[in-house]
Amino acid sequence: MRMRKTSRRSAGTIALLLAGSTVLSACSSDPSAEGAQGGGDGGKALTVGLTYIPNIQFAPFYVAQSKGYYKDAGLKVNLRHHSFTDDLFGGLTAGKEDLVYAGGDEMLQARTRGLPVVDIATLYHTYPVAMLVPQDSPIRTVADLRGRRIGTPGPYGETYFGLLARLKSGGLTTKDVKVQNIGFTQQAALAGKRVDAVMGYLNNDAVQFQQAGIKVRAVEGAAGSSQLPLVGVGLGATDKTLKQQGDAVRKFVAATLRGVRYTVEHPEEAVSISKAFIPGMDKKQEESALAVLQATVPLMKPPASGRPGRNDPATWDRMAVFMKEQNLLDKPVRPTEAYTNSYLP
Repeated sequence: MRMRKTSRRSAGTIALLLAGSTVLSACSSDPSAEGAQGGGDGGKALTVGLTYIPNIQFAPFYVAQSKGYYKDAGLKVNLRHHSFTDDLFGGLTAGKEDLVYAGGDEMLQARTRGLPVVDIATLYHTYPVAMLVPQDSPIRTVADLRGRRIGTPGPYGETYFGLLARLKSGGLTTKDVKVQNIGFTQQAALAGKRVDAVMGYLNNDAVQFQQAGIKVRAVEGAAGSSQLPLVGVGLGATDKTLKQQGDAVRKFVAATLRGVRYTVEHPEEAVSISKAFIPGMDKKQEESALAVLQATVPLMKPPASGRPGRNDPATWDRMAVFMKEQNLLDKPVRPTEAYTNSYLP
């Protein structure tokens, strides 16, 4: 889900987030807002940075907290929400957070900038970003975008990474198109014909277009979004945290994946549970949140033969090469240092 320069969550997820601006406006923007703390006996509480204000995108964490999954694992867990202006990894750097919810691509980028963060579990097994065009657009393939105007929130985060990857899949670069930084105004920009295509989230922007009665479709490469050389949202922790609290982190990952599974299987109940964590959610906002969560479920499902939470080595290798080619990394980094599957249940 992302952010401004090096702040905020991918909108991976901002997106998800904007699950309807009505939901957003109803949420508290206090960066220290937390859900009820988990139980468990003794031990230091683990604080996870949820890199946006309270929102339905964090339903698996709300479910795990409410259902007592963290307590069952003997953990005390604080859910720490970020404000609009918080740096994505600021809490981790300052020692206010033990774990963070961020994109694998963002973690790889952060590691080259001196933050020893490690992706310990993938929560979105399908990359959530897509290039959206009107249903009746003559644009059918990425190659058709040559010379066209493409709107993206800005030159940062998941939507921008997805733009670069999608262009490359069609043999294009940003020099072949007209990239316009439009903030999070995808719907207005596309409906107003200020751009020919927009980069958005499958589980947010596409849903908002549908709810507004605006027909759009995704322009995919031959292999689709699942084959983009990018790793979606997951859980990150520093080398220090993993060394000092490895056992607690392992339990946290297992409990969170349990929350993911329950959310996938019971989206309606997950929305109901989330109401206690998202201030001011009324009936209309609840319906919008459910639509967003239902669109998110396919992203969270692992491949049929896959292991929940598993980081795919091949995708990480491809991503490291891609991000280096696109000058998205400050220095070379070995992808094997940036992720691990050792903390999965």
